[in-house]
Amino acid sequence: MNNQPPPLQDYNLFSTDRALLDALDRAAPAFDRTELLQLGALAGDPGTIELGFDANRNSPELRTHDRFGERIDEVHFHPSYHALMCVAVTSGLHAAPWCDKDPNAHLQRAAKFFVWSQVEGGHLCPISMTYAAVPAIERAPALASQWVEKLGARCYDPRLVPIAEKEAAICGMGMTERQGGSDVRANQTRAQRTGEDGEYLLEGHKWFCSAPMSDAFLVLAQAERGLSCFLVPRVLPDGTRNPFAIQRLKDKLGNRSNASSEVEFAGTHAWLVGEEGRGIQTIVEMVNGTRLDCIIGSAALLRAALAQAVHHATYRQTFGAPLIDHALMQNVLADLALESEAATALFVRLARAVDEAPVSAQAAALKRIGTAVGKFYVCKRAPAFVAEALECLGGNGYVEESIMPRLYREAPLNSIWEGSGNINALDVLRIVSKQPAAVEALFAELEPGTRDPRIAAAVRELRDDFAEDDLEWRARSLVERMATLWQASLLLESAPNYVSDCFIASRVTPGAGRTIGTLPIKTALRAIVERAAPREADVVSAGR
Repeated sequence: MNNQPPPLQDYNLFSTDRALLDALDRAAPAFDRTELLQLGALAGDPGTIELGFDANRNSPELRTHDRFGERIDEVHFHPSYHALMCVAVTSGLHAAPWCDKDPNAHLQRAAKFFVWSQVEGGHLCPISMTYAAVPAIERAPALASQWVEKLGARCYDPRLVPIAEKEAAICGMGMTERQGGSDVRANQTRAQRTGEDGEYLLEGHKWFCSAPMSDAFLVLAQAERGLSCFLVPRVLPDGTRNPFAIQRLKDKLGNRSNASSEVEFAGTHAWLVGEEGRGIQTIVEMVNGTRLDCIIGSAALLRAALAQAVHHATYRQTFGAPLIDHALMQNVLADLALESEAATALFVRLARAVDEAPVSAQAAALKRIGTAVGKFYVCKRAPAFVAEALECLGGNGYVEESIMPRLYREAPLNSIWEGSGNINALDVLRIVSKQPAAVEALFAELEPGTRDPRIAAAVRELRDDFAEDDLEWRARSLVERMATLWQASLLLESAPNYVSDCFIASRVTPGAGRTIGTLPIKTALRAIVERAAPREADVVSAGR
């Protein structure tokens, strides 16, 4: 093929991912992997890969009025988007874990979300919000009885009809407004009680409302007692459309298949979720859920970009040898592989904590602080990582026929949505000051890693630094160290020694290089790269 690598397709995205397999073996060695194997095979199918390209080439189209001039406020999607949504929902990537009795439901769902995200990330925004909405909605038992079962149903029903007529439902979210952004306490949307049980009328706007064709939205608005959380259905129980004016769709850098919109409320019916005046406290569980998916989504971007880079280097000949045989390229690919594996280990541990949280106070505390730590660090690493992986393909990586430009445009997204890097770093500091049990839960996670003297020294230094002043000034540095030490400890438990040792030497030991591809000499570069290759493992462990 004139020294052009073949397309990366016809492979199983689950069974070829050794880092994911080992992390799952550590977290829950016994759970059934049948659905993951099926989804992994589907994700690597050429027809599925093309669906991802089609969904991004054919952006959503806003139709504000019908041909008779009546307001309809509908977004029309390409059939590829609906095909991807159908797989995501029937695979249980949305709210299904909240309805399952499986003790590993959230872990399994996270692994599937990771695998399927590598096909196309945009359609998973409403899937993620649906997953994250359930804990908040359950604070309103009357609403939960109508919505939760439909949100968790494993079928895809995109019709705009009343919830009683739906086979399944999708939920979106509207928090930010143009004048406040992340400062939601500056929200100006007003909520006026109608006098009936829990029902209000909203007047105002939302600057970012993703997935506007969802069946319902959790939104924040100012009520008599302060900022409160409300459920806003698109269609009212009597079948009429709830006033929900989509003003325009955002023309975004990436995430092209997903419709993000500006909406106006004018006498829009809404129902109170949680206590009036405690909207932030009510919706925080939803935010934590979507932040977890931001971590998983970024980890998936890392894995997808890494797989493309290693695949290209395997087949491309340069200067008389395969590109992968050149020492400097091995250094770059191995460094990328370490970063990807560490991100995978971290999201798997967090998903395990979600499963454990209902029966373990320590797991609940770890979930709270760990999500903020992971959201800051893993998502922040994605843009530079994908840029470096793209460079491994040279000019081939810079053309749209390659998936790399799409991955590159997608890479900054998860670090911005659901709170930017600074917001999450400051969230960690708030947890440190107000929830000491959460901090101790994270340090307990680091304890197994302290058998390595390099980690032990870094953990002692981190503890000492939390006692210093000016924490806000150093917030990013502190959270970065929390994340890398946690990743190092996890890799000591689940990865081969040559992986964990090289990660510690390059991320924990003082003086390590900052540029990707600056790993220490005499490390097992080729072994690390071979481990990351998107092909079946030679040895398949029990339980897979």
